[in-house]
Amino acid sequence: METWMLLGIPLIVAIVVIAMINSLIGKKNQVNFAFASIDAQLKKRYDLVPNLVAACEKYMGYEEKVLKDLTETRTKILNGGDDEKVALEGVLSAQLRSVFAVAENYPQLKAVDNFVILERSLNEVEEQLAASRRAFNAAVTVYNNAVEMFPTNIVASLLGYKLKTLFEIPPEERQPVKVWR
Repeated sequence: METWMLLGIPLIVAIVVIAMINSLIGKKNQVNFAFASIDAQLKKRYDLVPNLVAACEKYMGYEEKVLKDLTETRTKILNGGDDEKVALEGVLSAQLRSVFAVAENYPQLKAVDNFVILERSLNEVEEQLAASRRAFNAAVTVYNNAVEMFPTNIVASLLGYKLKTLFEIPPEERQPVKVWR
């Protein structure tokens, strides 16, 4: 009987530790998968930006700086790492809103089919991005809970797992939309 207990207890401990390791790895991979989903939506958005700039350039000559800034931000994001992408996302979102706000002053631009299609496409991508961000934040929350809660926090610490950052909107996007000028 003692032999079974001497062999059984370490075996049970080993099985529990392996289960915790596998659980943490699964949660980490889910976070990576969710971020990849955001990345795919962002790629769609980045691919639409040059088309939007090209459609607007003809009509928005006086607004050249708005379009130039949008193009520069897109280039920085494409050449940057994941952290830089996340940091510049708020900037790009604000610049896109600015382009569409300025476009309101150009009725002839708003009548161009290409612009209307691009505007709709960007709106669709933004909705998909919002859904991807929610999925990412849910995966990060589950992962972070596992990294912080006992007993998986011990295993996470041994594996070198750190807390992940939620995908949050920048403070300027939290402000209410101004309807009146």
